[in-house]
Amino acid sequence: MTPLFLLIIFTILLLGLLLLWLAGRAREETGLPAGEIIYSDTGALEKVDRPLISRRYGLVGKPDYLVRVEEAGRKLIAPVEVKSRKAPPTPYAGHVLQLATYCLLVEDQFKARPPYGLLRYADATFRIPFTDELRREVLRSADAIRRARTAPDVHRQHDDPARCRGCGYREACGEEVTG
Repeated sequence: MTPLFLLIIFTILLLGLLLLWLAGRAREETGLPAGEIIYSDTGALEKVDRPLISRRYGLVGKPDYLVRVEEAGRKLIAPVEVKSRKAPPTPYAGHVLQLATYCLLVEDQFKARPPYGLLRYADATFRIPFTDELRREVLRSADAIRRARTAPDVHRQHDDPARCRGCGYREACGEEVTG
């Protein structure tokens, strides 16, 4: 073998190792666990046209990712919700409820209950256990939303001026918070 041929082979191997390292680093930055991505609604992979639907619970949703992982010798599907903002000290209740809704949708659609979901902020990932209580909270919240849709008057449920400033219904609300 000529030295030039050996140099080409060495360069190709080195480039391959560099690409593998970069791919692993990119996965770490996403906060996704090692596993097969079976669903994506971020536009990073192919476009997903169909949301997850549960006719049983009357819920529909599109998680950012569903990842099939193997833990303790068993395969499971974990939903992942990605938020662009920096992580708060503890995840926002609304974000946890959204993720738990995806857990319930996965349970109904795949007939296997995920033990947790992942809530990924720009700088941290929270592993949220999908407990019986959190499951009940999703169902209670969905029921409350359905009741509110038919109620003659629904009142604001917060005291956050910033939230009011960004609300598309502020002009029609009559209950906006100032400050």
